[in-house]
Amino acid sequence: MTNREAGAAGSSKLWGGRFSGEMSEIVERFNASIDFDRRLYREDIAGSIAHAHMLAAQGIIPAEDSEAIERGLTEIRAEIDAGTFEFRLDREDIHLNIEAALTERIGDAGRRLHTGRSRNDQVATDTRLFTRAACDEVVAALHDLRGALLDLAERQAATVIPGYTHLQRAQPILLAHHLQAYEAMFTRDTERFVQTRARVNVLPLGSGALAGVTYPLDRSMVARELGFDAISENSLDAVSDRDFVVDFHSASALAMVHLSRLAEEIILWSTAEFGFARLDDAFSTGSSIMPQKKNPDVAELSRGKSARVIGNLVQALTLLKGQPLAYNKDNQEDKESLFDSVDTVLITLRVVAAMLPTMTFDGARGAEAAVANFALATDIADYLAKKGVPFRDAHEAVGSLVARCEREGRTFTELSLSEYQAAHPAFEADVLSIDLEASLAARNVPGGTAPEAVASARAAQRARLAAERAS
Repeated sequence: MTNREAGAAGSSKLWGGRFSGEMSEIVERFNASIDFDRRLYREDIAGSIAHAHMLAAQGIIPAEDSEAIERGLTEIRAEIDAGTFEFRLDREDIHLNIEAALTERIGDAGRRLHTGRSRNDQVATDTRLFTRAACDEVVAALHDLRGALLDLAERQAATVIPGYTHLQRAQPILLAHHLQAYEAMFTRDTERFVQTRARVNVLPLGSGALAGVTYPLDRSMVARELGFDAISENSLDAVSDRDFVVDFHSASALAMVHLSRLAEEIILWSTAEFGFARLDDAFSTGSSIMPQKKNPDVAELSRGKSARVIGNLVQALTLLKGQPLAYNKDNQEDKESLFDSVDTVLITLRVVAAMLPTMTFDGARGAEAAVANFALATDIADYLAKKGVPFRDAHEAVGSLVARCEREGRTFTELSLSEYQAAHPAFEADVLSIDLEASLAARNVPGGTAPEAVASARAAQRARLAAERAS
């Protein structure tokens, strides 16, 4: 009996030559990852084909074996695409399922595929390929969301709402200015995913289990075929670290935080208490008991789903923190949370981008709220400061006017010039012309909320987005 036959007699595992007994059924279930890592089949097959090409080019395996491997793997990929491929729990993971099926089809050529590699560098390669593609998808979804924000800002260019600090009305702003603030946040999120992709795009294949391999591999050839920018410099690092997964989780968590903040504002704006925005029926739900209700469930779920992505980041960090070099089975646990973050970020970005164009706004309500609660107080203080009054003295004088109006139940528009001058003698008749339009126009500085400044910023944001999409 050959060693291979002896191994097969004792175990159905491709690594079973060392073992004489069968794995416990409960351990087999506990150990297997095929229920979730089957999602990596395209990456696994692409990596294997590139590896086979290189092995043949280097004379490590015959060219006809490489051709047979590619044909067999192409057939397996088509079967998985069609849903007809049988995944087996006893083959543990996507790598062994594909390799065993390949060997059954093409014989010894299939057994030569694993020459010069380990599942350790193989899974690291698969995961990097998957994460790279995910970065590209998220960047595209962020581009769409940013475009939706800018389009909505364009349509609502004249709409005014209160700007808030501490969730208290502070100063009037254009709604477009508010929406473009989120576009700026999502621009930085885009940059983070682009940067993550660059760090992901390093080939670990050829590192072996941990120490490199004894075959004359051409790792650069594999990198070129798979589209990697570089090859890993240290085999221990290449097979064991998952910091690129943490990078993806980190960028995802922050993008979801920004989505959550936007969702929270949409929820507030659509309440009767605020009344600034109305949600389309297609992006709302009703109550099973209260017929009048129109609930912002899409926005609420967008806010809520940020929690799971933040949790995935914590899971990934915790997974890595106690591992000695090099590879440990712990790293099997990196995939489900990665898949979940990818799916959650993508669906949330897409649904919010679809919701934004359907929103409508009550411009009259926004303008009324924008000047309520003495929101023009800073403009009146600035008026005095521009006349040479120290700003702190101006602040005190306007504060006394606010206090007087509150005592008497009045607003600034109901004050006479003499009442202004009683607070400070520097007030003149032109103080009575300070209104919402003047307040906005006065802030015509880069980054300000004046209509001209906001339009200029929006044009720059559109140009930046178009350049990114074209690159």
